[in-house]
Amino acid sequence: MGNLFNKNIVITGASSGIGEKVALLAAEMGARPILLARSTEKLADICEKINQKSAVDAVYYQLDVSNYEQVKVVFQRILREVGQIDILLNNAGFGVFDSFHEASFEDIEQMFHVNVLGLIACTQEVLPSMLAKNSGHIINVASQAGKLATPKSSGYAATKHAVLGFTNSLRMELSKTNISVSAVNPGPIETNFFTIADKSGGYVDNVKKFMLSSDYVAEKIVQLMIRPKRELNLPRWMNMGSVLYHLFPSVADKLFGGVLNKK
Repeated sequence: MGNLFNKNIVITGASSGIGEKVALLAAEMGARPILLARSTEKLADICEKINQKSAVDAVYYQLDVSNYEQVKVVFQRILREVGQIDILLNNAGFGVFDSFHEASFEDIEQMFHVNVLGLIACTQEVLPSMLAKNSGHIINVASQAGKLATPKSSGYAATKHAVLGFTNSLRMELSKTNISVSAVNPGPIETNFFTIADKSGGYVDNVKKFMLSSDYVAEKIVQLMIRPKRELNLPRWMNMGSVLYHLFPSVADKLFGGVLNKK
């Protein structure tokens, strides 16, 4: 992409956390954020903040990515009203941590609707215009949980494994085009994600010293937009753990099984 000046960047889950911070940073670099989330009040506040600090004219649209008909309508509006989408950041997602025998099937179903099918629906809407222009960048926020599953996160980990499978397959399909496809695999981040995922607060207490700052992750994602690559793994040492796990799974289960049980 070279740089972000005058690029139209669609960000799902943009009303808080990583999505909000990426929007603010991208706007500082001359990009035009197009913010999508369910809360129009929060989106309006973020757009006002961006537009007061820059001249990029950020815009927002209300969208629940699990409503697939609404996804179609909103993306058609964006293409009609804003124009070409240069970068799509599929950031919307949530998790619920429970032992599987106690987990709510409705929670698992909704995680798949948002984390996987919503992401796929948004990608499918933006891809034809990228193919027509033969340029663009699709960035899917997955997780280290998509590489290395842990106890009490079976439903969430399954969604992130699915995101990585979809991302890798799509990248191969688009290998002969100028469209980049990237996966972002962060470890735990200091955001409101855990308000839902970890209601007891026990997991956050156990991993607090390892948690990434949302500012740091946002900066790395913006750098990825400027210099696309296959994967962004944060932190690097955590990704090395997942690599070792895939090389020696039985040994890793015996050696690290207890260490991974932090929820």
